[in-house]
Amino acid sequence: MSKATSSAPSQRMLRVGEQVRSALTQVLQRREINDDVIDNAVISISEVRMSPDLKIATAYVTPLGAKDHDQIVAALNRNAKFIRGKMGPALRQMKYMPDVRFRDDTSFENFRKIDELLKSPEVQRDIHTEEEKD
Repeated sequence: MSKATSSAPSQRMLRVGEQVRSALTQVLQRREINDDVIDNAVISISEVRMSPDLKIATAYVTPLGAKDHDQIVAALNRNAKFIRGKMGPALRQMKYMPDVRFRDDTSFENFRKIDELLKSPEVQRDIHTEEEKD
């Protein structure tokens, strides 16, 4: 009998992801990272996704007000081991300290594009045509 696998994260993965997000936020707020790129940036961590074995944490970040997100994400990845060490006290209950990988969060840009499409004249025309039929 095969076990059905789901792509949805487990409750444990979600809980640990939120704990890691909180620990990362604390490290960034304390400004303990000695990197000029990170020092001058305000960074928002929107989500942390954990691997099923909880050994890899992928943090989706949005540098607020910054034009070059790639440079900030690269700086965070350069300092990932240092950040991992600073998260230790907040995550001392974990058996393994997860490796952290940083990715640019593009969800806000995607939401903006969808919003623009919904407001476009072509879509508005179709919406009004459908409402008139009802």
